[in-house]
Parts: sequence; C-alpha cells; structure tokens
Amino acid sequence: MTDLPTTNTVMLTLVKPGGQLEVYFERRPMPEPKPHEVLVKVLATPINPSDLGLLFGGADMTTARAGERDGLPMITADVPPAGMRAMGGRIGDALAIGNEGCGVVVKAGDSPEAQALVGKTVALLGGEMYAEYRCLPVQMTMPLPDGTDPVDGASCFVNPLTSLAFTETMRMENHSAIVHTAAASNLGQMLVKICAKDGIPLVNIVRSDAQVDILKGIGAQHVVNSSADDFMDRLVDAIAETGATIGFDATGGGKLAGQILTAMEAAAVRKMTTYSRYGSDTFKQVYIYGALDLSPTTFSARSFGLTWGLGGFLLTPFMAKAGMETVGRMRKRVVDELTTTFKSHYSHEISLTDALDVDTAQAYNAKRTGEKYLIRP
Repeated sequence: MTDLPTTNTVMLTLVKPGGQLEVYFERRPMPEPKPHEVLVKVLATPINPSDLGLLFGGADMTTARAGERDGLPMITADVPPAGMRAMGGRIGDALAIGNEGCGVVVKAGDSPEAQALVGKTVALLGGEMYAEYRCLPVQMTMPLPDGTDPVDGASCFVNPLTSLAFTETMRMENHSAIVHTAAASNLGQMLVKICAKDGIPLVNIVRSDAQVDILKGIGAQHVVNSSADDFMDRLVDAIAETGATIGFDATGGGKLAGQILTAMEAAAVRKMTTYSRYGSDTFKQVYIYGALDLSPTTFSARSFGLTWGLGGFLLTPFMAKAGMETVGRMRKRVVDELTTTFKSHYSHEISLTDALDVDTAQAYNAKRTGEKYLIRP
C-alpha cells in the first residue's frame, strides 16, 4: 500500500459566467492524510439524485456535447437564464462531486484511530467521491465487516440513513404511519422493509402497475398507482386504514404533495362527528426531500383545512437534531442489515471516465425508477 500514484484524478463541475456548464477531470497531487485522517482508494460510488443536482444543476442536458481536457473526457452544456439564477452562488467555482462511496484505506495519519483502519473496507460520507482516492477524517468513515463487497458498501449512508430518518422523524413528531412517494426506488424498497420489521403502517405511491408489482413482491401492504384514474380514492382509503399523517415526497414539483395532504384531510374528516369550517384538527405534515419533478410545487390549501405543514427534509440537519446516540444506533443497524434490508441494486456499473460519456450521462440523468448507476473508479 506504499506504492501510491503521485496524482489523484477528481471529477469537477463548473458553471461559467457566460452560461455554460463544464464537467471535467482534474489531476491533483495525491493528498497526505493528517493525524486523524485516512486516505481511501475509492472502489464504488453511486450516482444519487442528490449528486445529479450538483453535477448538472440547471443545465439543459439536451445541449450536452463531448469534449476533452488534458487527455480526459469532458462534457459541456448550456445553462438557460433560469438555471443561471438558481446556481448564482456557484458560478466560477469548480466543485467536486459524489456524496458517498466505499473503498479500502491505503494510508492513514498517525493517530491510533486512523492507523486502526489501514487495510479495512470502509463506507464513506463527505462528498468528492467521484475520484480515484479520497482523504477524509476518520469520523466520516464507517468500518464494514471483513469481506464486504464494495458494491454493497457503496450506498451505506444516503439511502439507508434517510429511510431510517423517516421513521425516526415519524416517532419524534408523534405520528404513527407514513406516506412515501417514488416508492419503488432503492430508498423506497428499504423503507418498505424497515416498516415491515418495525410494524409501521406505510402507504407507498408509485406511478405504474409494474412498480406496484415490485413493491407487492417484497411484502408492501398498501401501494397506490398515481397514474390510475381512481388514484385519489385509493389513496384516501389507504390513509384512512393506516392512519398516516406524515408523508415524505421525493418528486418535489407538481401536485403530489398537495394531493397527499388532501387525502390525509379526507381520511381525517371521515372520523369527525361534527362539521367544522376549519377542517379537521388532525395535524398533517408532508416533507419534500427530492426533486424528481422540477416543475413548481402546486396545491390548494382550501382542500386540506388549516392544520397542516409542508416543508423540506435533508438528512444532515436531521442527524444534527437527532444527536449522536440516535445516529449511532442508525449506523449500527445499517451495518447489521447491509445485505438484507439495506441492500442496493444497480442497473449499470460504469468507470469514472465512462461517467462523462454524453450518452451515458443523459441516461443516468433521466433518473428513471429502477435504474441506478454505480461508478467503479
């Protein structure tokens, strides 16, 4: 492990003042770990929707074109005015990409905690994973059992901890059942398994009969198809049966968040014995945690009374709020159930340079349910 290259290839994304996005590779000096840091050879890192938001941002990827920089592939795309306004804070800054990954510790600082990880397979969180190597503090790693396949360890953080955070939030905010959208995703399937094990009623919203079959096949009890003509009727019935009053929406745009609140109110009104012009007194909450639909979020507040909340949800602030004990328990569960509850499935494995092939980039940027890409540097 001493014969390391002198340079480290890192993927960067840059928005230029003239309205162009460039995604390219840069060869940087190999980092030297500080006392409480480790240097990890990245073996697998997933392309998550949250990564795509930084990678391509508001660029119009239909204009993407191939290029080359220092002998390595690059992609250039045009950014429309609305995209430039949305990304104003990052114009001119070359940003590294990749939220999480898995690899082997090849060098460590001189602290006992760092030295203990040399040669170990670890899961990584902390950004900049679309690279050959990543140097980061020990606390941003999670040691995995000997023999763990890096493919299994690549998605240890974002989806597993987010799905567990949903159930923890449900308990913290005194709800008893959950509604989840884009539920056939890797994260959605994890949530189905968690809720089944923990006895939490779960209403899953998908957009096709094929996705209904996927979730029914892993034991989901309540699955509704948003493309069906009777979607709202079925959603109200499922919420009434489960008592779900908190939802997590991965789509973000469109009317789905409002439809969930409307269905929650309709289910609550069924139990009312007297009429109120203000609607039910049941508090209903929907959190938006994704942006699969980039259109504006639209809803009519008149359809779900006055006792409701709509907000955003992000894993990092949740972890800070939940505290070390809760997060430690969550991380232990992920490791214990890594190849069962929290096993991710990938439709494509690509190399680091393949990730900047234009056709490949447009395919993974489409964010199709059931398709998930894994980079193997």
